[in-house]
Amino acid sequence: MTVSSTLIRGARLVSVGRPTPTDLPVDIRIDGGTVTEIAAGLRPRGAETVIDADGRWAIPGLWDQHAHLTWWAQSRSKLDVSGTSGPGDVLRIVADHVASLPHPWRSGAIVGYGFRTATWPEQPTAAMLDTVSGSHPVILASGDGHTGWLNTKALALLGVPLRDGPLLESEWFDLQHHVSALTAASENIDDLLRATISDAASKGVVGVVDFEMAAGYLEWPERFARGIDQIRIRPVTYPDRLDDVLAAGLRTGSELADGRGLLTMGPLKIFSDGSLNTRTAFCCEPYTDTEHHTLGHQAYDHQSLVELLSRGHRGGMDIALHAIGDAAVDQALSAFEATGAGGGIEHVQLIRHDDIRRMRELGVRASVQPAHLVDDREVARQCWSDRTDRCFALRSMLRGGVTLALGSDAPVAPLDPRIAMAAAIDRGADATTEPWNPDEALTPAQALSASTDGQTTVAVGSRGDVVLLDDNPIASGSSTQMGARLRALGIAATVVRGRPVHLAL
Repeated sequence: MTVSSTLIRGARLVSVGRPTPTDLPVDIRIDGGTVTEIAAGLRPRGAETVIDADGRWAIPGLWDQHAHLTWWAQSRSKLDVSGTSGPGDVLRIVADHVASLPHPWRSGAIVGYGFRTATWPEQPTAAMLDTVSGSHPVILASGDGHTGWLNTKALALLGVPLRDGPLLESEWFDLQHHVSALTAASENIDDLLRATISDAASKGVVGVVDFEMAAGYLEWPERFARGIDQIRIRPVTYPDRLDDVLAAGLRTGSELADGRGLLTMGPLKIFSDGSLNTRTAFCCEPYTDTEHHTLGHQAYDHQSLVELLSRGHRGGMDIALHAIGDAAVDQALSAFEATGAGGGIEHVQLIRHDDIRRMRELGVRASVQPAHLVDDREVARQCWSDRTDRCFALRSMLRGGVTLALGSDAPVAPLDPRIAMAAAIDRGADATTEPWNPDEALTPAQALSASTDGQTTVAVGSRGDVVLLDDNPIASGSSTQMGARLRALGIAATVVRGRPVHLAL
């Protein structure tokens, strides 16, 4: 991507600090990757790109603060097993897919995505998949990404000891590279990523924090060199590659080679617990739907977690600490306090009220994925029936002085900030469903502010990342109306560092 000079004419500026956009249209000049002028009647210069906004609404570019880009790109072409209510539904989908293959005797792997077992009447087994998969290895990933359901042939192919039940958490995560290698022969990852990033740009996305488990700090400069360079990327790293990242002289915020100002090093990602759907989120009180009174899974004891954060902090890394259960959030805050590390907590699906105060005092932000509340609503009622009032406490955190940053965790939810913002506003409500904990809903201005990477409006000196909208994103209405408006919001143009990467004018 080259740095472009672009003039946007006739746009109305939206500021999250004002209840309504500026009525008088203005022109916006972006030069050298930065907004340099905002005024009425600016004239084009030379070969400058000109975009006629025709009175549309201009906002800072949207960010997804937590996504897995390669996984999302691959999942968009995988067998869809979401929305299933039990193993039988999935088996019918797999059987129909096998029957539809032009050469069903060939043993190429079948990879699917999206099932959720938490509310199923029975749990999946390898033997079940064996009955419908023929000669094909079958690898199915759960909707939250924390479980793998494989048939016997896939287990053998990946060198996993035979077992009947699914693979959970770390055992499943450790296989991700091998699963990707297994399917890579039939996929062009670059083509999938180009299509995925183009789709993201069409939804107003100018940047993504990429939580892939691969060596993103090495892979993304290579991808940029191959022309996959439309938006900003911040790849994270994990503990197993931390020493390599530090040895390369990188820290959070470092510009990566040949990224032309669009590639910067992200934080150190650490898991401190599991997930709600697998009942491995670490909680202060037992899950309410199990006989074993489990509290979930604690990935590290306090001292081990402190040592890991200290390693990253000494090397200049911010921390992105995965914590879903309230006990994990409490432990995370204790580790931040002990080390002085900066960064945030990823997910924060369940939090005690006193820990909101601690987050504010420590300056720890909450990186949250509001669309998950739609999928996890019934699961939370089943597993956390005595504490759902503390689930996805977005307004309480914001009111308590905690900075929010919205994302998708794609492919767990679609990479689309409009969906995330809408869920934060309407709390999953529609014509037939009541909002879940409506007291925790955000306003459109609050949701937008949490989606623009700290940019509250398009202003002189701000990044040259601008999105033109067909409607006013912070217009008033009922929560259901405002959520529906955001989901359907038309994206007329997306400009990244002065370069138009999406136009639908």
